[in-house]
Amino acid sequence: MGRRSRPTGFTLVELLVVIAVIGVLIALLLPAVQAARESARRSQCQNHMRQLGLALHLFADAQGSLPPGYASASLASPPAADRDPQTWDAPPGWGWAAFLLPHLEQQALAAQLDLRQPLWEPQFAALVAAPLPTLRCPSATQPDDAFVAVDAAGATLRRGGREVLLARAHYVASHGQESCWGECGAEPSTLVFTDIYAGTTREIVHGGDASKVADGPFYRNSRVTLRQVVDGLSHTVFLGEHSPLLSDKTWVGVVPGAVNHPRLTTPVNGSDAAGTLVLVHAGPSGGELDITGLPIIHPINYPTLHVGQMFAEHPGGGNVGLGDAAVRFVSNDVDLLLWAECASIAEQETPGAL
Repeated sequence: MGRRSRPTGFTLVELLVVIAVIGVLIALLLPAVQAARESARRSQCQNHMRQLGLALHLFADAQGSLPPGYASASLASPPAADRDPQTWDAPPGWGWAAFLLPHLEQQALAAQLDLRQPLWEPQFAALVAAPLPTLRCPSATQPDDAFVAVDAAGATLRRGGREVLLARAHYVASHGQESCWGECGAEPSTLVFTDIYAGTTREIVHGGDASKVADGPFYRNSRVTLRQVVDGLSHTVFLGEHSPLLSDKTWVGVVPGAVNHPRLTTPVNGSDAAGTLVLVHAGPSGGELDITGLPIIHPINYPTLHVGQMFAEHPGGGNVGLGDAAVRFVSNDVDLLLWAECASIAEQETPGAL
């Protein structure tokens, strides 16, 4: 008599055991895969910032100075019809990155732009909405679409009856410790700044001239030479990250009357002037105190979440570009005084390495 064949296949218990083992393996491997992907994204972000740093040096070699934080005929007489009465921002408005286009393999785009004309001219509309891969961080999670410039109320800002659409960027230039995109717009007046740590006070009559206040490498109409960075190129922050998760940033420039609004809110942050579309600062600024009574210094990802600070979506910190074109990953826990010292170009500090 023939033998009965034993049924083949897995029992229900065996299948459940296999599924459980696969689930455990996935749980163990997924964090490692995600960490590897983030490491690759962070490296790509560093490469982008290194390209920007080299482009700054190429520009400085060709022109004798770094590009302006943004160009503005603020002190022209008579003033431009569309000069912002509050900040004195005026045409043409082009930002630091727009001046670097020929050095970022964007010669064709640069040839179509006239940086002497206002950036909101109709012939530039499609060009200034164009995304530039070199100015994007792959770790940023927000949409890559262009954004519309808005005013203090959040309403669409119009020039010549048209909305102004600006391409996003995830990299910003350092204004230094002080901020004067909002304060440097009045008629000649005196600003009082208090250095809380040194216990000294200084008065500055600015009259709309940002160079009287700014102490970093980039500000409105800046033309800082590398020789002026006497605190040392390897110790001075030139560039950093700012994710659109916090607020809008652009490579294009500044539109007079625009206001930058945060997407994340804290008890001490809020909207700020149009200069923060391309620039950030470190603080302390004007001796201001935060809710703890300490000077406001905000390094990367600091919980104040100002639109005028650096902000990255890399775990634990973000990338910064130094004056010598080196790139460093700076921890969220960086010493606040060290961060402030590395923001200025000629305060005669002796900061350590970031």
